[in-house]
Amino acid sequence: MPDDATPRTKPNPIQFLGYCFGRRLPDPMLGWVREDLTGKGATRRMMLRVLVPAVLILAPFWLIDTTLYVHLSMTVPILIPFIYFSHALNKIWRRHMLRVHGLDPNLVDKIAREKNAHIHQAYIDKYGPRSGPPSSSAV
Repeated sequence: MPDDATPRTKPNPIQFLGYCFGRRLPDPMLGWVREDLTGKGATRRMMLRVLVPAVLILAPFWLIDTTLYVHLSMTVPILIPFIYFSHALNKIWRRHMLRVHGLDPNLVDKIAREKNAHIHQAYIDKYGPRSGPPSSSAV
């Protein structure tokens, strides 16, 4: 049985639901939040968090007795914008959630920076360090 004095490092189901809707988690869970918003699969997880409520809202349409074509024509035109906007606003939402938790919003690009670090290093080796204002692509 876990000790009650030990703080949780992962949210319970109620905390997770609040987190999905934008609530801040307690400080001992910041490591979990950082990994959730910046780790491998973060984009996919955020898109699923948008898709699940949309599917739950649209599911009753499939209870209507009609053809597959009518079911699809009732639900797909509504579902497509959910998917489109969840992808388009993904980084913006993840940056916002990092700010809410007091973390660096630039962590969102952590995986891309790690993956492209060799390209940036090759540039520096060949041409020297970049001059000018820092940008979001700076390593």
